[in-house]
Amino acid sequence: MTAYRPDALIASDISAYLELHQHKSLLRFLTCGSVDDGKSTLIGRLLYDSKQIFEDQLSALEKDSRRVGTQGQAIDFALLVDGLAAEREQGITIDVAYRFFATEKRKFIVADTPGHEQYTRNMVTGASTADLAVILIDARKGLLTQTKRHSYLAHLLGIRHLVLAVNKMDLVDYDQRVFDAIVADYADFARSIDIQAFTPIPISGFRGDNVTTRSEAMPWFTGPVLLDHLETVDVDAEADRAKPFRMPVQWVNRPNLDFRGFAGLVTSGTLRPGDPVRILPSGRTSRVARIVAMGGDRDVAIAGESVTLTLADEVDCSRGDVIAAADAPPQAADQFKATLVWMDPAELLPGRSYWLKLGTQTVSAVVRAPDYAIDVNTMAHGAVKALTLNDIGVAEIATDRPIVFETYADSHDLGGFILIDKLTNATVAAGMLQFALRRAQNVHWQTIEITREAHAQQKNQEPRLLWFTGLSGSGKSTIANLVEKRLHAMGKHSFLLDGDNIRHGLNRDLGFTDQDRVENIRRIGEVAKLMTDAGLIVLTAFISPFRAERALVRSMMPEGEFFEIFIDTPLEVAENRDVKGLYRKARAGQIANFTGISSPYEAPVSPEIHIDTTRTTPEEAAERIVETIMGAWAPIL
Repeated sequence: MTAYRPDALIASDISAYLELHQHKSLLRFLTCGSVDDGKSTLIGRLLYDSKQIFEDQLSALEKDSRRVGTQGQAIDFALLVDGLAAEREQGITIDVAYRFFATEKRKFIVADTPGHEQYTRNMVTGASTADLAVILIDARKGLLTQTKRHSYLAHLLGIRHLVLAVNKMDLVDYDQRVFDAIVADYADFARSIDIQAFTPIPISGFRGDNVTTRSEAMPWFTGPVLLDHLETVDVDAEADRAKPFRMPVQWVNRPNLDFRGFAGLVTSGTLRPGDPVRILPSGRTSRVARIVAMGGDRDVAIAGESVTLTLADEVDCSRGDVIAAADAPPQAADQFKATLVWMDPAELLPGRSYWLKLGTQTVSAVVRAPDYAIDVNTMAHGAVKALTLNDIGVAEIATDRPIVFETYADSHDLGGFILIDKLTNATVAAGMLQFALRRAQNVHWQTIEITREAHAQQKNQEPRLLWFTGLSGSGKSTIANLVEKRLHAMGKHSFLLDGDNIRHGLNRDLGFTDQDRVENIRRIGEVAKLMTDAGLIVLTAFISPFRAERALVRSMMPEGEFFEIFIDTPLEVAENRDVKGLYRKARAGQIANFTGISSPYEAPVSPEIHIDTTRTTPEEAAERIVETIMGAWAPIL
């Protein structure tokens, strides 16, 4: 395959060519902005003008361009990066497209990100590793909401080098007044979000004006052309090396009994054999014995390198831990203030448990009700109860155990995280840690000498949580009450937590919105956990409509102690019973958010016990539940 360039490489040149490019600096940048501002076209032009297209690619590109039709030009440059069929059909970018190219001065990895609001999450993905952002504006349209959103996100994600590329200048007759007006508008907005500086360049990605060569059509512009700026901008690659040493452990390398090393990517600082290190969050200290990398032992490890460290002492260290400079370690905490970019069509439910992934650490986390959301047009802080798709807000986050972190301003690697839905595994948010809450540093676990095992042994039983779930009127409370009576007759120590009873006291402040339902179950889960710690068999009778919250409570319990009991009653049967008259009121619109009518019920997928009340009486159901629990029980003798 021959490259489309006059100085095409031959086989004998490859070694020298690779050696030449190996020592060039690397710039990661992205193109962003509103839809149809010409991002893909600009990247295609950069690739074409820098001679990065092979002859077969060029031939296929010309063929595709003729098929889709271009504006009198032989090549539609956007087709170089719009690789999905849906992108070519609609003429838009959906996914993030990464392209590599190089010039004589520098290597580049460029991320072409989508402009449509619904794909903002993909823009965040592209921006997360970028050093520079090229923000495009259509000269005909000026500054749009999505342009502001992308600019704010780029700034929020720590990108300090911004290029304002005013594109399609050929469609406004290369008018300097149009360019100056857009730059002035953007400067006002930039100041409002604390952007210190940006580089404005008037371009035409379609015609190539000021992209790689200076445009004769705009003699009034005396600044750098885009490629010159990309080749010369200083991204301060040495800054990470000057920071204290940090290496999140990705895995424990144990090829044989004589070697135990800890592998990971050095995110900051330098390290040499003999240097003292601290393992976090445990706080144990040791010294570096060896630094092992591709090719053998190394004398030094620096930021950006992947290495394996061996330590002088046998210390407990595993994936998720952080090896750091002993005299300048990062913090560990379990409660934070964070900025969130919500990226899921389903809104944030405060109190719901998500997976939080920060570097190599994965923990369970709960997001509390947002403090506020940010209006990207005015930068005003507005009160909200939840975050919806593309919202940017600030909220408190609590994790189930301390995580090692630094503020995002100090470290993107230890300050940036994602939230993952536990049921769908979808990434629902990207976040930046601002600081640890003071109460996280002041509240500690008190050591209690009487353990949960001792409490259980005293009662001659094993703790259990029997979680009854089903529609209103399904018979949960009736069956749970019968089960507890049988357990009491057997001499077992138990307690029944009923949904209605709990709302008279502990949860009397909660309503029936989705958010309140989540908080209702979270509180019950915490109470039930404490009661099982006391050695009790706890029965709970709640609708608990959402799988995520039932999974949250399950995760609180030791393996094998949580029994999900699905009291399966068809809606029409439960509605016909309507002992409390609730369904009638819900149908009449007198009760909002009623499960089964105006709010969903997510039936269990694999419950430990499934009771079909159309085939089983309450007494039979109770007997079966007790027999199942006793069969799974290894009594303490």
